Amino acid sequence: MWRGRPADDEGRRLWRLVAAGAFTVALAQALSLLLTAGSLDLPRDSLLPRLAVTQYFQATVVRVLAAVGLGAVALAAQGTPHPGRWSVPALGGIAALVVSTAWTSHGVARLGDRSVLLALSAVHQLAASVWVGGLVHLLVALGHPRVSPATATVIGRRFSGLALLSVGALIAGGAGLSSVYVDGARGAIGTTYGLMVLTKVVLLGGLLAVGSLSFLAARRGRDAASPSRLRHLVEVELGVGVTVLFAAASLASLPPAVDVVADRATPAEVLARFTPQWPSFTSPPIEAVPTDREAARTDADRAWSEYTHHVSGFFVLVAGGLSLAVLAGLRVARHWPLLFLGLAGFMLFRSDPEAWPVGPQSFWAGMGDVEVSQHRVFVLIVAVLGLVEWRVRSGRLRVSWLAHIFPLLCAVGAGLLLVHGHPGQDAKAEFLLEVTHAPLGVLGLVVGWGRWLEVRLAPPASRLPGWLAASAMAAIGVLLLLYRES
Repeated sequence: MWRGRPADDEGRRLWRLVAAGAFTVALAQALSLLLTAGSLDLPRDSLLPRLAVTQYFQATVVRVLAAVGLGAVALAAQGTPHPGRWSVPALGGIAALVVSTAWTSHGVARLGDRSVLLALSAVHQLAASVWVGGLVHLLVALGHPRVSPATATVIGRRFSGLALLSVGALIAGGAGLSSVYVDGARGAIGTTYGLMVLTKVVLLGGLLAVGSLSFLAARRGRDAASPSRLRHLVEVELGVGVTVLFAAASLASLPPAVDVVADRATPAEVLARFTPQWPSFTSPPIEAVPTDREAARTDADRAWSEYTHHVSGFFVLVAGGLSLAVLAGLRVARHWPLLFLGLAGFMLFRSDPEAWPVGPQSFWAGMGDVEVSQHRVFVLIVAVLGLVEWRVRSGRLRVSWLAHIFPLLCAVGAGLLLVHGHPGQDAKAEFLLEVTHAPLGVLGLVVGWGRWLEVRLAPPASRLPGWLAASAMAAIGVLLLLYRES
């Protein structure tokens, strides 16, 4: 396709995918710019002139134009018999996207020579885009009905070489940036920025593990099941990769760890959050819990939150234990997903004491609060996944694709938990809450994508992912039972 050869149907399909991705980027960047402009407290007649002189506005406009240009090139290429001739303008659009994205990174705001930081940012972002974006194209190529085991092996081998180069560049760029933005071990374990960097490292480790399995499947598999096995592994690799991109995007809104000194948590304060203590199954009266989210947290407020997490942990631990029992042969335990309906009801009433249905704040007023609305999304996810998974495991649903709802919602919920914030608190208090949520998010991804492989793979290959998913669910329950805020 890039060497001047005539385009086949699959080549045109991939070019259309490039065009769709480019136009999606353009739309997302334009909407982001509009939202930013709408959030500024400036007179309308002076809004655009004052915004247009900012570096953020200019870089975003360049990104929009570059994405539109790349999409137009991709559409033109897929409609010609020799799309390789469009490679130079396509690479030009990609380069403009990379440079304009790096120009809004943390490196621009640093004092002194910024060229190295901008170069590292560009390399890091380009490598991540090539790897994760390439997974999308690989998945589409492997999903073609005419792909034979031999062809799937060839495609997988070609991509593995590109992926290895991307991983090397990704790690090199990330290590260079972390050496500047993260102030050693204290910055890594005592700030929200450091926490997200460590979370990215853990997710990257998981991504490399799944990628290694994909690599082995592409190198060794030539049997009839090889294309589907490789495709299912790539699905998980792509899902985790997208989560890593969201975690990386959240770093853009956080001050680098090196700049956070006064509000940095000490190792002792972090360790205290993971020191086991007996869970509490009683809560203070709701009248004792402050309804003003901006007010300083009280002992009653913390006790209410700990109680909520402990009871939730009991539900999840029992569900995880019963899921393990099913794998061990106890068939009657297959009804364990019904526990999630009870968990959803409990979360609805206890997550936000200041909001509906137990607090003075109305339902719609609560939806205007980011934290409350996120909690309600979690409630909906828990209820839906519990009901659907119960019907799947009990044999009441025969539609095969419905078995994918539970793992997908688990993965989405885990991703939301990783980027879930706690506004209205000081930086240290916010970090000390989020430091307990990051392990839950990572384990949630193991539950989701482990169950995904359990559903997608045939026995005996599906047993190990099933055990991993059930074990991770039980571990989540344990962490919730040990949760503390003081």
